[in-house]
Formats: sequence, C-alpha cells, structure tokens
Amino acid sequence: MKKALIQIHLAVLLWGFTGVLGRAISLDAPVLVWYRMLLTALFMAGILYYRKLWVPITRPDMRKLVLVGALFCLHWITFFGSIKLANVSIALVCLSTASIFTPLVDPIINKGKHDLKEMLLGSLAIIGVYLIYRFQQFYGWGILAGVAAALFSSIFTVINKQIAAKYPARTMVFYEMTTGWVFITLLLPVLYYYVPDTVFLPRATDIFSKDWFYNDWIWLVVLSLCCTVWAQSLALDALKKLTAFTATLSVNLEPIYGILLAFLFYNENREIIFVKDTTTLNAGFIAGMGLILLSVILQMLRVMKPKFATFGFIKEKGGLD
Repeated sequence: MKKALIQIHLAVLLWGFTGVLGRAISLDAPVLVWYRMLLTALFMAGILYYRKLWVPITRPDMRKLVLVGALFCLHWITFFGSIKLANVSIALVCLSTASIFTPLVDPIINKGKHDLKEMLLGSLAIIGVYLIYRFQQFYGWGILAGVAAALFSSIFTVINKQIAAKYPARTMVFYEMTTGWVFITLLLPVLYYYVPDTVFLPRATDIFSKDWFYNDWIWLVVLSLCCTVWAQSLALDALKKLTAFTATLSVNLEPIYGILLAFLFYNENREIIFVKDTTTLNAGFIAGMGLILLSVILQMLRVMKPKFATFGFIKEKGGLD
C-alpha cells in the first residue's frame, strides 16, 4: 500500500509538472503539441512492441479513438495556449473545471438526464471563472483558452469511458496520440499561413553549457517520457492496490501540485495573487479561485461516494495532462 501511495502521488506530481514544462519550452502551443504527440506515440509504440501488448481494435471503436485523438490535440493546444497567453497557475485553475464540465457533458453525449446538483456546481465554477476574467482581463484570452481546454478534456473523457474497459490503456493512448499527431500535422499549414513567423524547430543549446536549461529538446523528452508515459505507468500500477477513494483524492491534487510548482519555479504568486505591480491582494482572483476549488471539492466528495467511485476515471482520461 505504501509503495502504491508513493506511485500515485509521484504520477500526479509528474502530471502537475506539465504546466511548468509548457512554460519552459519556447515553442508555440500547436508546435509544442505536435512534438509531444509524436514523441509520446513513439515511446508508446516501443513499449507495446517490447511487451507484446498489441491488440486489434474494432472499426467503430477506432473511429472513437480517432475522435478522441483530435480532441486530445485540441485540449493540449488550448491548455498550453492558456499557459503562453496567461501563466501556469491560471491555466490549471481553469483546467480544474473539467471535473465540473464532465457530468454536464456526459448526459448530452450518452443521452441521459442532467443532475440538478451537478448543474449548480457547474454554475458555481463558471461564476468563479468569470470573477477571474473580470478582475484579470489582461489574461482574458488565456482564461478562455483554459476553459476551452477543460471542456475538450471533459468531452474526450466521456467518449473514452465508452471503450476504456475493452482495451489496454497503453494501446488506446498509442492510437490516440498517433491520430492526434496526424490531425495536428494537417492543421500546421493553416497555422503557418496565418502566422508565417511561427518557429517549428525546438530551441537547441549545448547540454553541457550553462545554457542547457534553455534546450527545448530536453524538456520535450521529459514532457513526453516522464510526464506522460512514465506517469501513466505509475498510476496504472498504483490503481491495482489503492481504493477508489484514495485514487480519486490523489488525482484531484494535480492542479494544486501544478500551481505550487509554478509558484516555486516562476514566482507566479506575485503575478496572480497581487494586483499587477502593487502589493494589493487581487480579491477577484482569490474569490474566483475559491469558488472553482469549492465546486471541485464538492464534486469530488460526490464522486467519492461508493455508488460513484470507480478506478476507471484515470483510464478514461488516459492519464495524460
């Protein structure tokens, strides 16, 4: 049990580190995602080949995996776009609303009924996002991109849930990353047409020099291998021994870990908690973040009830952020 707890928290810490790496890498969000999906697909292909985990996918399920791959692509573009347009903390606060959007999206896709309590929680989170936007309008586009990332995450989580029990998680991730990479490859010419000065090659510095920290290749490999492939493996191993309550509680700590890391590495607490260039507390951001966290905690308490609790949410999510 102790080993499983260490594994799940290390996995969550690695997922939380994603935002820090997104800010460290100099590439624009779409190009960053292009490299991340390519490297992740290659790493996954190596694991599947070595462990002989290839399994056939039915045509209807493959169509769903292709759709999820495209949604994953859009999710990561908007998430990293939110980091570039605002900062890591704001992107993660907005992304945390995904746990509120998911129960609202699920009945639409699966033709079920909405739960009034979940709709009220969703409204609480939306009010929180509005307060952050209202009092930090210089981060407006970043906030909108973060909410879009949360919405895309909710949609692919619901679709993944329909087929998560049929196939190994790593097999699903491989096909989703591969089809997502093809999708974004088709989008890149459009990006270049509208933004012709887009840089497509990662920044490269001598890894043995004092400027090694600015080498994009290092962080792209860490992002793909550690924060995606390794983190998912740790989470899947931990789930074999942990209760659903512990797993749910641990994974919902991801935004907290990410924000604390952003405070540590980029001093973002000075950017968001205080009004710009002053020592005055940013009441709008604090109130908005408080409402979002309250809605997430209340939803988490609902999910952790026995009739809601499940190990499947990490597989449905893909273990990727």
